[in-house]
Amino acid sequence: MSPILQLLFELALLIAAAKLAGLLSTRLGQPAVLGELLAGLILGPSLLNIQGWPVFSSPHLEETISEIAEIGVILLMFLAGLEVDLKQMQRAGKVVLLAGVLGVIVPLIMGFATALPFGFDLVPAIAVGLLLTATSVSISAQTLLELGRLRSRVGVAMLGAAVVDDIVVIVAVSLFVALARGTAGVAGVAVLLLRVVLFLAVFGALGWFLVPKLLDRVDSLPISQGVLAASVVLAFLFAWAAEYVGEVALITGAFMAGVFAARSKEHYRIFEGVSALTYGFFLPIFFINIGLHANVRELQGQLLLFTLVLSLVAIVSKVIGAGLGARLGGFDDGESLRLGIGMISRGEVGLIVASILVASTLVAPEIISVAVVVVLVTTLVTPPLLRAAFDRAEAQPAVEGAA
Repeated sequence: MSPILQLLFELALLIAAAKLAGLLSTRLGQPAVLGELLAGLILGPSLLNIQGWPVFSSPHLEETISEIAEIGVILLMFLAGLEVDLKQMQRAGKVVLLAGVLGVIVPLIMGFATALPFGFDLVPAIAVGLLLTATSVSISAQTLLELGRLRSRVGVAMLGAAVVDDIVVIVAVSLFVALARGTAGVAGVAVLLLRVVLFLAVFGALGWFLVPKLLDRVDSLPISQGVLAASVVLAFLFAWAAEYVGEVALITGAFMAGVFAARSKEHYRIFEGVSALTYGFFLPIFFINIGLHANVRELQGQLLLFTLVLSLVAIVSKVIGAGLGARLGGFDDGESLRLGIGMISRGEVGLIVASILVASTLVAPEIISVAVVVVLVTTLVTPPLLRAAFDRAEAQPAVEGAA
């Protein structure tokens, strides 16, 4: 088959597998991302290794699939930015800020401390710590919605803390990768920081003042799907500028573009259009592609032990970090515990961080396999732990009343 026919055939196979696995996962009461990840593991070198089949012989096929997956990451972070409500975050107060920030710092320190005894050098150990900093509360939000608790004090604070967490993680990963790539000397670091500040200042000002007006203006023009096209252009342009101008990760720019686009009057139309494009085509390929590059057969001996220990640390560190932040912010012990549990799942954000760190060659490729297991474990344990925490909270007043 010609290269284009191979690409079409593999894309059809990957998207179909991702969506069918996601459907099965939701039928079993788990998030779709879990099924999509497992589908990637089955199709990847862990089991079937489809990219080694003779039918997929094009030398550029794997690279093309990876680049399409990268676009999925950019659009996903644009959507994440669209969901940021800056005014609501300001009203949420210090619980959100402290839980979000400490929910990054504590896992970073604990992940770093876990990696050192397993023989990791300084930079890879920091990268392992960064793997544990991410949070994806989509699973927790779904669970709280089922329990009727999404709009509770804990639910609202958890959603806000996750936004703060995302922002801190994006900035931390971007700066870490830029610095670790090695700008020599104090002058080099100063130049790097100057470029970061220049990017944030220039594109921040342009985005704040021009992006909403531009999107509103495009909507009035006779252009088919003009708002959607303009949104995608902005996401790509800001992502390009983040890495080319500011030397920070692509996702930083995409996230910023989403935050600015959220101020447009066409916010909901933008979200619907980009969401359909992302979840219908690009994102399934991203999740499947993670599985295609992960090989759980590599997790043997010391690496398997490290993966198991890191998975446990991933659970405990988020509960401690985010829970402590909530407690310092004014929540009681029970509320702090429930918020901390809600922040456990790493989900798609954890996979994005892992893919960036591996692509930057700061950690070994097998860390992708470790990250996939951590994401799977944290995704699986979050719903039952969260349900148990809320059930206990509801049972406690009844027990006290009976006493």
